[in-house]
Amino acid sequence: MWAVVDINTKQYRVKEGDTIDVDFLGANKDGMELFLDKVLLFSNEKEVLVGQPYVQSVKVRATLEKTFKDEKIIVFTYKRRKGYMKKSGHRQTLSRLKILKIEHKA
Repeated sequence: MWAVVDINTKQYRVKEGDTIDVDFLGANKDGMELFLDKVLLFSNEKEVLVGQPYVQSVKVRATLEKTFKDEKIIVFTYKRRKGYMKKSGHRQTLSRLKILKIEHKA
């Protein structure tokens, strides 16, 4: 059983027991339980449900494991023969979600 969920305008394919890293979800506390109700597609052994735009009878239950910063990405810009060089970096803040259960109301 798996589902495609929409989290912060990005789509993730999840199944029970998965751990996914998503963009920062706000100032939520670690261990907090979340319900993801923007399910775009749901599939199990018997059926496939496609939402228009969302499947109303399916919710995904997850917990927020931790909030952390990703590895630094170096951005280096230069213009040749001009002596112009600029170096900067960026660290994206992420949230790690543990998918507990996909709940389907028949």
